[in-house]
Amino acid sequence: MSIAFLICLVALFVLAGLGAPIGYSLLISAIVYLAMMGADLSLAAEQLIQSIYDGYILLAVPLFIIAANIMNAGTVSDRLLAFCVALVGRFRGGLGHVNIVTSLIFAGMSGSAVADAAGPGKIIIGMMTKDGRYSRSYAAGITAASATIGPIIPPSIPMVMYALISDQSIGYLFLAGIVPGFLMALMLMVMNYFMAARHHIVQEAPVPLRELPRLTFRAIPVLLMPVILLGGIYGGATTPTEAASIAALYALILAGLVYRALKAKELYRVFVDSAKQAATVGIVIGCALIFNYIVASERIPVLLQNWLSGMDVSPIVFLLAINVMLLVLGCLLDATTIILVVLPLFIPTCKALGIDLIHFGVVAVVNCMLGLVTPPYGILLFVLNAVTGISLREIITGVLPFLFALLVALGILIFVPDLSLFLPRYFGYLG
Repeated sequence: MSIAFLICLVALFVLAGLGAPIGYSLLISAIVYLAMMGADLSLAAEQLIQSIYDGYILLAVPLFIIAANIMNAGTVSDRLLAFCVALVGRFRGGLGHVNIVTSLIFAGMSGSAVADAAGPGKIIIGMMTKDGRYSRSYAAGITAASATIGPIIPPSIPMVMYALISDQSIGYLFLAGIVPGFLMALMLMVMNYFMAARHHIVQEAPVPLRELPRLTFRAIPVLLMPVILLGGIYGGATTPTEAASIAALYALILAGLVYRALKAKELYRVFVDSAKQAATVGIVIGCALIFNYIVASERIPVLLQNWLSGMDVSPIVFLLAINVMLLVLGCLLDATTIILVVLPLFIPTCKALGIDLIHFGVVAVVNCMLGLVTPPYGILLFVLNAVTGISLREIITGVLPFLFALLVALGILIFVPDLSLFLPRYFGYLG
């Protein structure tokens, strides 16, 4: 490991610590490294452009962002919530269960935790806190926790990023996220049930069963979106990127023509917001790929692999150690940076230890999603604070019990790989 690389790392952490955007921090630290090594500084631009233009898969990211934003702008969330209230609102902690199930279904349309929290999450918090039925802390906490399911159930933007750096099939990664997503929802619902009983929360008046067919019929166009999306991918009709474009078009037709809930002015705002979000993600991805080039040049993954091989570490111990480290990093860094910069360091070692890369990817992405609700950096905490006005202290207090439930789910996924690999193997994965 060269002095130039150590100074590059110092520059990265100093800039990030001073509050500079992580994409720019990565870019500047990479330029510092190239300058110290006497390399052509245009190499940074060359790596950025080459990596992005070769990454056809990256087109799926802005398309999924657009689809999620269109869904939030229309009345999709309202119809979805009405269906979920009729389905699970009758049980103890009913609106908490509605919150979780809504996130589970919305996950099949957006692939984004932020979109889930800012859209249906904001609405359900209002429903839960109305008339003081749930405290603001409880409502915000369960909303933040359930929003982490969004990037696990396909489609998933973080899974697309992991596929980029690991050279694994997006289709199999999407399949591998389905069971873990349901497991996370189940753990949250169990915790919600016991928390509701502990706080003596009154059960909601059940929606008459005769109303369920009507509410289901109203929600069918919404529920069809993940079916169309995943059916196209696994039926071999579309690539994940093509499926993302179909999802964006379907969302536009649904919100604009079927529900007539999206006017031209709102659509313009959706496109502008989506462009800003996609550009932000694109800068981080591009600059992370430059940094990964430097890491590869320094042979860091090989050195790490040789060091761990000399220690004779077992696969399960390695997985546990990596997950503890990712949980700590999740308190300080955003998920995109961890996936694009940190995970590539460990992929060669995973191969050497015989750890399945699909399983590793799912566990790592779930871990990164826990970082979204972990103080002090947890982005979902800030999103909910911004859209609801609930203080960060209340949100953090409310999310801690549900964070524990998610940690239990993560532990199960680490020790039982078949939960992640069952569906990919059923559809032909040989790992």
